[in-house]
Amino acid sequence: MKNDQCNRPAVARELPDKLIQIVDAAVADAYQRGGQNLACRPGCSQCCVGVFPIAHEDAARLRAGLAALDQADPQRAKRVHARVAASLARLDPWFPGDLATGVLGGDYETAILFEEYANDEPCPVLDLDLGTCDLYESRPVLCRTFGPPMRTEEDNLATCELCFIHASTEEIAAAALDPTIPDQESASNQAFNEAHSLHGETLVAYALRSEACRK
Repeated sequence: MKNDQCNRPAVARELPDKLIQIVDAAVADAYQRGGQNLACRPGCSQCCVGVFPIAHEDAARLRAGLAALDQADPQRAKRVHARVAASLARLDPWFPGDLATGVLGGDYETAILFEEYANDEPCPVLDLDLGTCDLYESRPVLCRTFGPPMRTEEDNLATCELCFIHASTEEIAAAALDPTIPDQESASNQAFNEAHSLHGETLVAYALRSEACRK
């Protein structure tokens, strides 16, 4: 019997993605201000190892991106499908959520379990040989914003451990990402969930499971 996810259609995005336009512009601005301290480049994939929650809106972008890759580069897409299937085989036995929907659990116990869950699992859209993302144009917002300093809920400036190693506190602050981005992302995700009767978060492998199941 096929999983329910297999019957879920990819969400087509016919209009320009306003949130992504805002995020990409903010990241480009942050790079202009602090690019010399950023280590992010093709081949650097440390942040692509270890699972992380993504919004359903991110999941829809990934599905649309994989559908486009199926048409543009079938062999490359086939490798993504294979990696998704292999990742799911490793993730399914201990998935901390609803396995039928791929939605992560939202309670405290699940959050504790997630801390130790699949921290060594590479993202299935990562080409391990090249260290590059096969769905780069459709990557989640978290992936787009990783690198530049970002304000945490505690009002600290968080950075990638590979970036800003020799930068001063002033240089880090001067390169900070627009602090309104998280709230704008949250509002966009909420509107998307309400429009499509969705809730919670998922993982990249489960976002693409509906596509992988068709192969």
